[in-house]
Amino acid sequence: MTVTDTHGAIDAVWRIESARIIAGVARIVRDVGLAEELAQDALVAALEQWPESGVPNNPGAWLMAIAKRRAIDLIRRKETYQRKLVEMGHQLEIDGESVEDDVEAILEDTIEDDLLRLLFTACHPVLTTDARVSLTLRLLGGLKTDEIARAFLAPESTIAQRIVRAKRNLAKAEAQFEVPTGAELVNRLSSVLEVIYLIYNEGYSATAGDDWMRPALCNEAMRLGRLLAELMPNESEVHGLVALMELQASRANARVAPNGEPVLLLDQDRRRWDRLLIRRGLESIDRAFSSEEPPGPYLLQAAIAACHARAAEAEDTDWARIAGLYAVLAEVTPSPVVELNRAVAISMAFGPERGLVAVDALVDEPTLKDYHLLPSVRGDLLFKLGRLDEARVEFERAAGLTRNERERAFLLSRAAAC
Repeated sequence: MTVTDTHGAIDAVWRIESARIIAGVARIVRDVGLAEELAQDALVAALEQWPESGVPNNPGAWLMAIAKRRAIDLIRRKETYQRKLVEMGHQLEIDGESVEDDVEAILEDTIEDDLLRLLFTACHPVLTTDARVSLTLRLLGGLKTDEIARAFLAPESTIAQRIVRAKRNLAKAEAQFEVPTGAELVNRLSSVLEVIYLIYNEGYSATAGDDWMRPALCNEAMRLGRLLAELMPNESEVHGLVALMELQASRANARVAPNGEPVLLLDQDRRRWDRLLIRRGLESIDRAFSSEEPPGPYLLQAAIAACHARAAEAEDTDWARIAGLYAVLAEVTPSPVVELNRAVAISMAFGPERGLVAVDALVDEPTLKDYHLLPSVRGDLLFKLGRLDEARVEFERAAGLTRNERERAFLLSRAAAC
C-alpha cells in the first residue's frame, strides 16, 4: 500500500473504531476528555508506524491496545495503578508479543457497556443542548471538528470551543462515566434521544444554508439510534425513535427535485420511497408497541409517519387517524408545534376551514412568533380557500423568517402563484 492508501485506511478505521476506543479508555481513566486525547495519541502512532509496518490484521484492536497502554502508563505515573486494577477487575497489563489477543479478550464482555456509558456521558444534562450534540458527533460519530462545523454552518472555532468547554464542564461536574439507574435513567435517556433526534432533524430539514437536506447527518443519527436500540432493547421509546427516523428517511429520494428544490409530502412520487427503510421502521414500531409501557412522544410520531408510509397514494392517507394521534401526542407532550401539525391533519381530514380555525388559535402564541411554518401553513390554507391576497402575505412572511435558501425560494414561488 502507498502512504496515501495507508492514510485512507487509517481514516476509515478511525471512523469505525474511534467511539469504541474512547469508550474503552474512558472506563479506565474515568475522564472523557482525557480518553479522547489518549485515543488521538494512538491515532498519531498509527500515522507514524503503519506507513512502514503496514496496516495490522486487526487495526481496531491495535489502536485500542496503544490507547490503553498510554492510559495505564498515565495511571502508573499518578501512582494509582494498583487501585485502578482492583476497580477494573481485569488484568490490563498488555504483552507486546500478543497485544491484539489480549485486548480482544479484555473487550469481549465490556465494549457494549462502554459505548452506552460514553453515549450517556456525552449527553449529560450538565451540558447545554448544543454542547451535547457537538460532543456526541465528535465522540460517537467520529466526526472531525471542521465536519461538525460544516454540518451546522457554524465557524470551526465555535465548535472547537464548544467541545473543549463540554469536556471541561464534564470534568468539573465530576460526571460519572456510567449508565444511570432508576428514575435518573428515564430523565437521562430522554436527553440522549433528544440529541439523536436533533442531529437527525438538522439533516432532514436544514435550518440554514443552501441545501434542503444533509443526508450525512440523517445517516449518523440513524446509526446512533440503531446502536442505542441494540444496547437498550427493552426501551420502547428507543425503538420508537429509530422507527420515526427510518420512516422519515424512506422519503429522502422523493423530497428533493432534480434542481434541488423541496418537494412537499403530498406531491412526492411514492414509488421512490425506500421500501426497505419502511419495512424496518414498521418492524421497530411493532417491537415498541409490544411493550406494556404507554406510548411516548417518539413512538406516537412514528405511528403518524407509519400512516403516510402505508398509503400507496396521497389520497389514501388516513388523516383522521393522524389527527387523533396528534391529539394524543398533545396530551403526552403539550406543544404549540404539535398543535400546528394537528391543525394540518384536521384540515386534510375535515377541510381547510376547520384547519384554519385551529391555526388561527395559535397566531398569538409567543413561541411561534418567529416560526416560519406557522405563516406557511396558514398561507396554504388561505390559498385552498381562495383568499389569495391573504395567502400571499403569509407566504412572504414565512419566506422572511426561514434561513434556508431552498425553502425561501419555494415560499416566494408560492407567494408569486397567488
